[in-house]
This record gives sequence, structure tokens and C-alpha cells, in this order.
Amino acid sequence: MVKKIAKTNVARLLDAAKISYALVPYDVDELDLGAVHVADSLGEDVAQVFKTILLKGDKVKHIVCVVPGAAEVNLKRAAKVSGNKKCELLPLKELLATTGYIRGACCPIGMKKKFPTYFHASCLQYSTIFVSAGVRGMQLQIAPTDLITFTDGVVSPLLEESSSVNR
Repeated sequence: MVKKIAKTNVARLLDAAKISYALVPYDVDELDLGAVHVADSLGEDVAQVFKTILLKGDKVKHIVCVVPGAAEVNLKRAAKVSGNKKCELLPLKELLATTGYIRGACCPIGMKKKFPTYFHASCLQYSTIFVSAGVRGMQLQIAPTDLITFTDGVVSPLLEESSSVNR
């Protein structure tokens, strides 16, 4: 018997926009919600599994960064591309109230408000990438160009110089 995959709010938004995607389930480890674990669970390269990071800026209050799973956002670069002088990570206790998502399930689609969204350029190397589908245990496989267009995203250099996007 094939287990039916429940549609997420993200999937409903993409359906309404007639954008192609796939929902891909994976086993959740509550002790390890990181993208490296997700990539391992999916059997995919961590460079193709992207995480969604929310930052607080001093001018633009909230910005979304979508970066390869094993990479770290360069806060100075993120500030520069977003029109801020400085940025910091959004405190975890503010994530749900700000986005509507919990840690390990944050998606650049379907947040409570639309925030400026920046994608690391490496996403364009792939025909599809993986991002959270808005719930733990489910990834969204989607063409990066469709995701960027849907979120009105901007492709920018967001990573530390030493961060490797390949593994």
C-alpha cells in the first residue's frame, strides 16, 4: 500500500500558481534538524539541499536567505545585498511568530508576511533543489528558477569565503 503524502500549505500555494514541484518525505531526527541530516536521509548531495535562514537587519527588519545546507551565511554580505549596515540571525524564539514556521520546517514560501528573499547563486547549478516544504519530515523539490520567481527572490553571494558548497 502506498502512503499518501499530505499536501502542505506550500504545496497548495504552488498548485494555485501552477508551478511544478515534488513533495519528498524523509525521516525526522528531533535531535538533528540540520540540512546535512536531511540530505543524508534523502540520499542527496547536501549542496543541493538548501536551508532557509531568517535574519534581522538594522534597516530592513527581516530578510530570508536560502543557502546550501552545509554553508554558513556571511552576515556582512547579507547586510550589504539587503540594504542593511548589519544583520544578525533571528532569535529562535521569534521564528514561529515571525514566519509561521518552526525550526527545521522553515520554507521561503508561505511565511506570514512576504520578506525580501536572497538565494545563494549555487542553486542555479541544479535543475532542482530541495527546501523545506513547511513541515518537518517533508522537503520540496523544485526548479530553483521557479522558486526564485515565485518568491520574487534575488540571487546573491551570501556565503563565507571558506564555505564549500560541494561535499
